[in-house]
Amino acid sequence: MLTIGDKFPAFNLTAVTSLEKGKEFSDISLDTYKGKWKVIFFWPKDFTFVCPTEIAEFGRKNKDFADRDAQVLGVSIDNEFVHLAWRNQHPDLKDLPYPMLSDIKRELSSELGILDKNAGVALRATFIVDPDNTIQWVSVNGLNAGRNVNEVVRTLDVLQTDELCPCNWQKGEETLTQKLAKAG
Repeated sequence: MLTIGDKFPAFNLTAVTSLEKGKEFSDISLDTYKGKWKVIFFWPKDFTFVCPTEIAEFGRKNKDFADRDAQVLGVSIDNEFVHLAWRNQHPDLKDLPYPMLSDIKRELSSELGILDKNAGVALRATFIVDPDNTIQWVSVNGLNAGRNVNEVVRTLDVLQTDELCPCNWQKGEETLTQKLAKAG
């Protein structure tokens, strides 16, 4: 599995970016968001039970990510037509403010090393990628365990300080680097 310090692989995937007729799909690449932080999360399959709770929560937190100059990208192995049907059908997914990417060939999931060996679907992996496309944080959950989106926001805050931060540190609190400077 690719991890911290590795370059996030280049990709070009079709995504659902709108529910407006004729404007539903866009091609998205890593360069689409050049120079931005990226939060790229994967879920196993559309039309399941845990996945929409996470996808909707990333949507509710999208402004928090945007305020940090980070673009959220959601990815699964389903095709773009399945993504669109699910968004149209599920009330919590209709107004998603970020793209739902289709990794139908499983190339990106395979290159990242996050395919479940038995089910052949992506694990619940989350990557925080810096503006230079270097992976700065990875979290991977099994198929049944939903992730904590608040922790993803908190971790992005920590990474963007570029300082030493203690356990449970929250944005606005003093960092360890600041404490050491005061003590020194």
